[in-house]
Amino acid sequence: MSLIAPPASANRTGAPQTLLDTSLRVETPEGIDLLLRPAGLVPRALAFSIDLAIRGAILLMLYIALGLLGELGAGLGAILLFLVTWWYMVLFEVLNQGRSPGKMLLGLRVIHDDGTPVGWAASLTRNLLRFVDMLPFGYTLGILSCLNNPAFKRLGDMAAGTLVVYRDLPAVTCELPQEAAEPSPIALSRDEQRAIIAFAERQSSLSSARREELANILAGPLGIPAEQAVTRLNGIARGLLT
Repeated sequence: MSLIAPPASANRTGAPQTLLDTSLRVETPEGIDLLLRPAGLVPRALAFSIDLAIRGAILLMLYIALGLLGELGAGLGAILLFLVTWWYMVLFEVLNQGRSPGKMLLGLRVIHDDGTPVGWAASLTRNLLRFVDMLPFGYTLGILSCLNNPAFKRLGDMAAGTLVVYRDLPAVTCELPQEAAEPSPIALSRDEQRAIIAFAERQSSLSSARREELANILAGPLGIPAEQAVTRLNGIARGLLT
């Protein structure tokens, strides 16, 4: 679902505000709003496993061929091991729109935090810092970082200013429910207006329980009773667009 909550600074209840359904809205340097879906730990781990298997297969074939060259082959093998280990990801990310083969299969890509294509410096930083994410063993720090970051960033992503996101958003029908337009009981920030309109447009794709849950989150700062949340939010959304 493509819905975000207002930022913490706009939360009038005093409680910290969090993302709804992990979607992120960013503004590009050209002033264009993009809605991004950060990829979670599981799809990222699967993509990395696929890339790891591909790299292993490449190195195995090269070592078999270089084994025929004796000591020269051993030296060339060490060079190729370095290149494949550290440049495989970088070359694919920069030259293939942020997509390694594993990410392509999982529908993922790497981008900068502002939605622009990842560059050489950022890709090198995020991949060189994998050794930190691997500490103390088995990607422990990387896993903990992903699980505790709202955009599922590992430490390399934080240092490089990058995100791993799904390439495409699912198609949604943006049609408001037929409710009478009404004004908001309080002044709304731009992000709050966006969140309410997004909820009204996309609620038809939600279960009734999930719709009520999100409506209560949005209606709380507005002082709207829970039993009226869905109906009144739809009315406010229509009022904002009229």
